Parts: sequence; C-alpha cells; structure tokens
Amino acid sequence: MTRAIAGTDAAGGNYGDYSGGEAKSDPGLIFATVYPFHLFGLFMQTLHQFQTTFEQYLAENEFSRPPIELYGPVDYIFSLGGKRLRPTMLLLGHFLFDENFEKSLPAAFAIEVFHNFTLVHDDIMDAAPLRRGKPTVHVKYGLNAGILSGDVMLVLAYDYLMKVQSSRLPEVIRIFTRTATEVCEGQQMDMNFETRQDVSIEEYLKMIELKTSVLVAGALEMGALLGGASADDARLLYEFGRNLGIAFQLQDDLLDAFGNPLKFGKKTGGDIAQNKKTWLYLKALEAATPTLADTLRSLYSSPAMDEAGKIEQVLTIFNQLNIKDLAEEKKEKFRLAAIGALAHLNAAEAKKNMLENFANALMNREM
Repeated sequence: MTRAIAGTDAAGGNYGDYSGGEAKSDPGLIFATVYPFHLFGLFMQTLHQFQTTFEQYLAENEFSRPPIELYGPVDYIFSLGGKRLRPTMLLLGHFLFDENFEKSLPAAFAIEVFHNFTLVHDDIMDAAPLRRGKPTVHVKYGLNAGILSGDVMLVLAYDYLMKVQSSRLPEVIRIFTRTATEVCEGQQMDMNFETRQDVSIEEYLKMIELKTSVLVAGALEMGALLGGASADDARLLYEFGRNLGIAFQLQDDLLDAFGNPLKFGKKTGGDIAQNKKTWLYLKALEAATPTLADTLRSLYSSPAMDEAGKIEQVLTIFNQLNIKDLAEEKKEKFRLAAIGALAHLNAAEAKKNMLENFANALMNREM
C-alpha cells in the first residue's frame, strides 16, 4: 500500500521512514552501506554514541506493566529493533548546539515511540504479515490489540515529551504535533494515489515530503531547539532534513529502476512491478506523446503480464524520454537546497561539515 524509502519485510512500506535499507544489528553500521569510511569516521563515532546512549535509555524504559495485553505488543514492536534514525537525528540536532545531548533523551524516545506507532498501524492497513522477518503486531496479538496498542503509543509519546526539562518545551510540542499530523496526511495521500489516475508530480513530491521527510526534519528541529538553537537556526536544520529526505526518495526511485541490485540491495524494477506511481512514472507521463503515455498507463494496469517483460518495456520508455537524467536533475535541486540550509546555520563548521559529507554520501549511492 504505502510508498516508503526504507525497505522492510512487510508487504508495504512505512510512513514516516527514510533510512536506506535493512536494519543492522550493530547501531554503528546505520549508514555503513552508503557513507564511505574515509568520510564518516567522526560522524559514525558520534552516531554510535547517540545510538548506544539511546538504546540504554530504551532498555530502561520498557513498558512491562499491566494490562500485558495492552503493553506487551508495545514492548514487542521495540524488540524487533531498527535503525533508531529519528531519535538519533534529534540527539544530533541537540549536539550541534550543545554537546550535553542526554537532556533530550525523553524527546528522542517520544519521537521513536511515535514512529513505531505508525509502523503498527501501517502494518494493519497493509495487512502485512511480517516486519523485519517477524510477525507483525496485529498478526501476533490480534487486530484489536494492534489498534489499541498503537493508540496508547501515541499517548505515551506525548507523555515522554512532557518529561523534557526545557523552557522550549511548548515550541517542541507544537513541532511534534504538526509533524505527527503531517505524517498522517502523507499516508492518506499515498493511499489515495493507489486508486487515482491523475496524480501530479507536485502532489507526489508533497506526499513524500509529508510521509517520509518531515519526521526526520522535525526531529532535527526539535533537537536543535532543546540544544539552545534560535528558532531560525532550528528551522534551517529542519529545511536541511526536509530537502535531504525528498532528494533521498528521488534517489531511491532512480536506484529501484536503474540501480545495480547487488549494490542497492533490492531487485531492479520492483516499483514498476508493483505499479507504484513514482516520480519517474509521473514524469514519463508528462513527457510522453499521448500514444506513448497510453502505452505506459496500460503497462501499469496489467499486473498479470510477465513481470520481467513489463519492467523491460517500462524502462525502455523511461530511457526513450531521458527520465533518468531528468530525475537526477531534480534530485540535485533538493540536495543543493539541503546544503544551502546548512550554509546559513550558526553552528560549528566541523559539525556542519559532518552533515554535508553525510548528505553528499547519501546521494552518491552507486547505480
């Protein structure tokens, strides 16, 4: 059902998720597949410190309480692991302005609880049997338990957010509420797109912004405020995350169609096989002649045809219309916007350089 950046074992994707592939057991490897070692030494050490500290906080805040039918599924979804990207980004946002990032741990936990709430309900909407190779919450505990446990996770997220000791808490709560609302709006847009034939490129970009980018961007903004940043600097960090997330999704679209599956970790043409209305598909419809556009629409409405033949025909159309180069140009626009936001950020140059190198490395994943 859903269009996500990160791969999962579920039938669909996750709303509010961009992280670049399968979860690693070692949190220090969060971006190891996309971030060259000679660039990420200091950055990876810093991320590892954030993640280790967060995992310890997570272990100390298990929900082992009655009724077990309500809280057992909550502990279970956390036990499945994950990259902890969003809390890591929140702690990074704090660190950019104040290295005593531990003060933001309750907020980092709140955003991870919210993210996992979206996973529980997303799996229900997708009727997904597996997440990270294990039964999804609603499969293991039942549909009603999945709904109710997800509901309480949303409440718990606010409970932990209220534990933050900061005069900026009202601002942070407003950002969290806005972001959570936008994630749900993006999910609904994506669901609507499944049955619509008139989706525009602008709508697609807005959907991936809301569904995938704003949660990480909001985490960075919240962390920055809690670290003492001005509202302007916090917003610049938000713009960095928002634009980088959109660029990452466009890169993911490109890799799915044109990438080397041995390097990318997913089979080529998966989005085409599933008739996903990506930027590539929408741009091709816009650039094609009426006859060629009708052919493309026909290919995307024919799930019964030979999958390999379908992918080959669609890629032929994409190549004929120069879609790969057009997508690269669009991706570069958002990457430059992300870097541009960093350029105006009032933070230590060394820390800004870490983020810029990270952003560039994400965009340089091999085809």
